[in-house]
Amino acid sequence: MIPSPAPGTRREETMASEERPPTAGERRGAGERQGRDSALSHHILPSAATMIGICTTLIGLVKIAEGQVGMTRVDEWVGLSALLFLASALTSYLSLRMPVRRPVSLRLERMADLFFLLGLIALTALAVAFAYEAI
Repeated sequence: MIPSPAPGTRREETMASEERPPTAGERRGAGERQGRDSALSHHILPSAATMIGICTTLIGLVKIAEGQVGMTRVDEWVGLSALLFLASALTSYLSLRMPVRRPVSLRLERMADLFFLLGLIALTALAVAFAYEAI
């Protein structure tokens, strides 16, 4: 069993500061912005790759269903959404490969985020249009 430090000692103060959550001012530090941005590319890359796989699966399912339902353009539009996710994955990968804190890296990361959001919006719009048989 570890003996507890005497009240009012430096060790007790250090332990208390390690256990408490950071304050709002500490959370919004300048260094955290950089850390959060660089972590974004680590999340975009695998998510974009997964979405490319989902688009590929959807294209295959639409091709199978076209034999019973008739010709649609859904597969072509989903293919374009897959290209948006591919652009997101490529820019995210390039952002990860760049040295940290370079303006080019941050710009690539923002582009990856934008491509990913556009791909999600396009895929959602296609799903809604397909559900209501608009396309």
